Amino acid sequence: MSARLARSEPPAADDAVFLSALGRRVRERRERLGMTRKLLAQQAEVSERYLAQLESGEGNVSIVLLRRIAGALNLTPAVLLDGEAADSLERRLVQRLLEGVPAHRLEDVIFRLMRDFGQEEAARRKRIALIGLRGAGKSTLGVLLSRALETPFVELNGEIQRETRLPVSEVFNLYGQAGYRRIEHRCLERVLAEHDSAVISTGGGLVSEEETFKLLLANCYTVWLKARPEEHMSRVLAQGDFRPMAGHLDAMDDLKRILADREPLYRRADAVVDTSGQTPEESLRGLCNLVTGPR
Repeated sequence: MSARLARSEPPAADDAVFLSALGRRVRERRERLGMTRKLLAQQAEVSERYLAQLESGEGNVSIVLLRRIAGALNLTPAVLLDGEAADSLERRLVQRLLEGVPAHRLEDVIFRLMRDFGQEEAARRKRIALIGLRGAGKSTLGVLLSRALETPFVELNGEIQRETRLPVSEVFNLYGQAGYRRIEHRCLERVLAEHDSAVISTGGGLVSEEETFKLLLANCYTVWLKARPEEHMSRVLAQGDFRPMAGHLDAMDDLKRILADREPLYRRADAVVDTSGQTPEESLRGLCNLVTGPR
């Protein structure tokens, strides 16, 4: 009789593995919901110390307390106890979400999931890419941000000029837009290979080339520097660049149209900083808060 009872009891090592897995599922679910340990303890009506022991795999749990914790996590006790059931639930939720995405948006949604939750996420955030129209402040803020982060500043247009030994305008004239975009893509690949950490300023039209933009999004934390059309124009003119006005009486209308056309692409960035009506120093503070947290 005693032998049969001994055989039916799980070894102590199995108990430790079970409690460790249970604690991990509680912790991962809590973090996924954005809950602090203190908040979960309050909502489940258990002590924070007890919850810490449970999450570390060092504390046992009664059915009543498990029921409270599961309820606070919007789960059933069975899902917390059974790792496969928890995994199955999450998979069903993700599958249901993807099934509701229109076919023409599915590729973009999957890409975003891979970008934001893939294994390279930490590496991606070491490179800050600034996108937006001319006059948004990409070069000015890019230099300032690189100094604040103590990391190299790379201007992609400058890399194109260095590779071709030609001004950007002449590259367009010689190779056309398609040829320019191929060179731009090649230069971006080289910059990413050479710099594990950098602040990268891109050309305003890079977002129009899907493969190049995806390469940027997948390998950099991308920030859209946004401004009002009037500010785009005034900043460019203040820099002595009169190309936007040359032979274009409707230059402002053209600029507004380009901005409206590209806005859905710019909004694919990880974050947005509106530089309208701000000094470079004010915009820099907002940018630093985004990429490093408040200072």
